[in-house]
Amino acid sequence: MADTFALKDGPALAAARKAGVEPAGRRPRRMLSGRNIMIYGTLFVAAVYYLLPLYVMIVTSIKGMPEIRLGNIFSPPMEITLEPWAKAWASACTGLNCDGLSRGFWNSVRITVPSTLISILIASINGYALANWKFKGADVFFTILIVGAFIPYQVMLYPIVIVLREMGIYGTLTGLVIVHTIFGMPILTLLFRNYFASLPSELFKAARIDGAGFWQIYFRIMLPMSLPIFVVAMILQVTGIWNDFLFGVVFTRPEYYPMTVQLNNIVNSVQGVKEYNVNMAATLLTGAVPLIVYFVSGRLFVRGIAAGAVKG
Repeated sequence: MADTFALKDGPALAAARKAGVEPAGRRPRRMLSGRNIMIYGTLFVAAVYYLLPLYVMIVTSIKGMPEIRLGNIFSPPMEITLEPWAKAWASACTGLNCDGLSRGFWNSVRITVPSTLISILIASINGYALANWKFKGADVFFTILIVGAFIPYQVMLYPIVIVLREMGIYGTLTGLVIVHTIFGMPILTLLFRNYFASLPSELFKAARIDGAGFWQIYFRIMLPMSLPIFVVAMILQVTGIWNDFLFGVVFTRPEYYPMTVQLNNIVNSVQGVKEYNVNMAATLLTGAVPLIVYFVSGRLFVRGIAAGAVKG
């Protein structure tokens, strides 16, 4: 009998049963159970589905055009070249300009950094006030703000063009920063309001009893506890603003075009030979910043969502 246990469950479990002690807890599951095979098989297929285009983009971007013309897009490069990356960055033509994506990159940085910082700062204060300092009409204000998040951007394009023109900042980076800041406000306010509402109210009440005011509680108590939700807001804003095409092409002039608009001009250029390796390199360069931001701070992003970012 002991041999049967040893063969079936292992020597440790057999010894425990021989001593008359039954193990506690769940019985270990087999690694190759039908359930695990189905779960991991599905995940593997999904991973291949999403990673295959990325693989094609990478290998195409480091091939020369003679090799690309052979037609096998899945084969690894016979000779690796970084010339397409250099051309995409510094000399690819976007209309009349042939300075690559470098100008668009710095335009995107000048747009993304202030838009992200200003919108997160204002939205965090809004969410803090709506969660902890109930003022008259707070619920109405919050409802109007949330409704604004569901208004299609296209409906607002022409009125915003008129407003920016009257302010004298249409076609400038300043105008585009203001637009991104305003349109990011509703969803960020909702995130911060829900996060601050999920924090223990006793902390706020104790600070009030000790005589702390609005700004003291915000800077000394709320901010130190809010790193995860700030990372969530940062990832959402950086990803949304960096990848934006519509606002960039509507509210700026060619010299201020962000990276995504220049990428569109490179890919859709009809002058000369279609250089697929340059197009792929330009696409990877454009998407590199959001990917780096997410991979660096992805764990804090998950923590922020789990800690109350989407709780009511």
